Amino acid sequence: MPETHPGPQVEIVVFGSLQLSRQRKGLPARVFLPIPESGAAAHSLLEAMGISPTEVEAVFRNGRVVNIYDPVFPGDRVAFFPYGTPGPYRVFLGMARENIRRAEKEQPAPEKGTRT
Repeated sequence: MPETHPGPQVEIVVFGSLQLSRQRKGLPARVFLPIPESGAAAHSLLEAMGISPTEVEAVFRNGRVVNIYDPVFPGDRVAFFPYGTPGPYRVFLGMARENIRRAEKEQPAPEKGTRT
């Protein structure tokens, strides 16, 4: 049984190579982490688990694909998937769409006074 914490928390499950990596370290694939009532960005949960956001292609919140920068809230169920999901499923599940949004957020802003 995964360790739970008092107060607001979120349930997190990792899959694929993320799960294997945690198992090799003796860590569970399913964890419950404390989270503020106001929520937190999905990527901050990864950091708390010692997983680099660059290892994650998709974030599911309560069964739906969301962006890695979207908030999650107490009581949510979150799943992280590594890169490697077959092509058609990436489109059907919305992973491709969220990866485009993610890339847009990760692009550096143009410097002031420069043309884009």
